[in-house]
Amino acid sequence: MKLYVGNLPLSLTEEELKKLFAEYTSVISAKLIIDRDTNRSKGFGFVEFSSADEAKKAIAALHGKDCGGRALTVNEARPQAPRSENRTFKRRF
Repeated sequence: MKLYVGNLPLSLTEEELKKLFAEYTSVISAKLIIDRDTNRSKGFGFVEFSSADEAKKAIAALHGKDCGGRALTVNEARPQAPRSENRTFKRRF
C-alpha cells in the first residue's frame, strides 16, 4: 500500500523520510517529489509498505505529527490520473 505524505519540510531528504516511517513499520520505498526546474523538494512524497495494516498504523501514528515545524499530512495515495499524450508544455524563461 502506498501513502501520500504532504507538508514536508523542504530540507527533508528521502533517507530522512524513510527513517521517519521506519520507526513505526517496515518501509519498502520512500520517494520525494522534486521540482524539475529548481531540483528542490516540492514538499510532498510517497511511502510504500508491504501491507495495508502497516500503512494504517503509520497513518495513525504520523498524521498531524510535527516534522520540522510542520504538521504532516499522511493518507492513502490515490491512483495517478492518466496523462494526455498530446500535452503541450509552456516553459517559463
